[in-house]
Amino acid sequence: MTALEQYYLTEEHQLFRKTLRDFLDKEAMPNIEKWEKDGFLPREIFKKFGEMGFFGITQEEKYGGANLDFWYDVIFIEETSKCWSGGFGASISAHPYLSMSHLKHEASEQLKEKYLPKAIRGEIVGALAITEPHAGSDVAGIKTSAIKQGDKYIINGSKCFITNGVLADYIIVACKTANTGSSGISMILVEGNSKGLTRNNLNKLGWKASDTAEIAFDNVEVPIGNLLGEENKGFYYIMQRFELERLTLALGALSSSELMLQYTLQYMSERSAFGKPINKFQVLRHKIADLFAEVESVKAYTYLVCQMHNDKNYCVKEASMSKLLATELSDKLAYQCLQMFGGYGYMEEYKAARFFRDSRLGTIGGGTSEVMREIIAKMVIDDIDYEKREVRNEIKNITIDELFATLPDRLKKEKAESVQMNILFEFENDLFYSVIIKDGNLTVQKEKTMNTYDLILNTNTETYIAIETGKQNPQEAFMSGKVKISDLSKMMQFGSLFKKLIN
Repeated sequence: MTALEQYYLTEEHQLFRKTLRDFLDKEAMPNIEKWEKDGFLPREIFKKFGEMGFFGITQEEKYGGANLDFWYDVIFIEETSKCWSGGFGASISAHPYLSMSHLKHEASEQLKEKYLPKAIRGEIVGALAITEPHAGSDVAGIKTSAIKQGDKYIINGSKCFITNGVLADYIIVACKTANTGSSGISMILVEGNSKGLTRNNLNKLGWKASDTAEIAFDNVEVPIGNLLGEENKGFYYIMQRFELERLTLALGALSSSELMLQYTLQYMSERSAFGKPINKFQVLRHKIADLFAEVESVKAYTYLVCQMHNDKNYCVKEASMSKLLATELSDKLAYQCLQMFGGYGYMEEYKAARFFRDSRLGTIGGGTSEVMREIIAKMVIDDIDYEKREVRNEIKNITIDELFATLPDRLKKEKAESVQMNILFEFENDLFYSVIIKDGNLTVQKEKTMNTYDLILNTNTETYIAIETGKQNPQEAFMSGKVKISDLSKMMQFGSLFKKLIN
């Protein structure tokens, strides 16, 4: 157990790691080369994982799961990522952490009883289908439609880059059920043998052992009971599950990077140049030292995020940071470690070449690095809170009257007890609101009530509602002239007295 692991893992966790490692060395490692050539995993390996209980680690006991903590999942992802096949790790993890995750959290009791026990036993394999030819990280841009007709949905459209999409017995599909952007997406379970469903395995640069499907839906009929959760709430379910997906990608990238570093160290100790092992050349030694330091640092941060996730804390920002840092680092490490092998690193029989190809997908899958940066930027610069996106959507049509009516309940009374302020909000069409704070109490009047005010704010109702609902950055609005304020320090004091409209 490493020093870092001692902070988070128990002896039981380590015993599980050993059990899983022994299983992988026996059942997976001897077959990796064949699976890489075949381009998919056989059903038998899923059944063997199921028989060992590996797919039900954190699932409920009544469906055949073990209901253990998230650190068992962490170990599962780490060890399956240390098999010299990004495709194997992706395919075997996509079943429990993508498709089964949506079943666990959103499916009806009827769907859970029908699918979860078999999925946990590895008797059936699932896939999650979100990405489309023209909509990847932009989930709101999907076009696959599900039109309700009687007691069925009729699904038309296409998906691409779907892990386990060819093998899958059931597919959780993101569909448009209303033409209202992100608020019109629903998650629907589609049987793999449905009439009108066709699948094609794609030829990829890396992750060869994973079947990655292009899927077409031609008037596929699905019972309405196969809807997961509520209709038109699929976007929020996807966003909630992205946190776990990005953590799995970060963990996989770091674990496979550790394996590559050990492989590189072994080669450097055996390869000589100019009469000495190449691990004695300072320029190479220091590169390795830098890589080890970076991997350990990002792993420490990722473990902290895993603990947050295990404790059921909201960590979309942290998971996005972890995914960004870990996958970018893995990509850099693949390039630098392959260089240590010289010409041999370019040969297919050396594992460095496969790792080089496999690591490249980390910065693309599960949201590109560019999208991760934009998510982080929106949270740290624009103060957007993705945790309450559903609530924000529900209040997007809030009126200015309704907004001011929320102020008394949002006032931090203990902080306002020593504050006395009179504020005037000036809007278009001679619309005014006077807000008076005194002795920890607040009153709102829809008019000018006095001649002078401590603070006057001038803007339009659309801008102010956008600021309060998180769609407009207040600093940006001020700097661009959309909002005019008579006293900036008073405005900052006023703003500090209130809870956010969406906590």
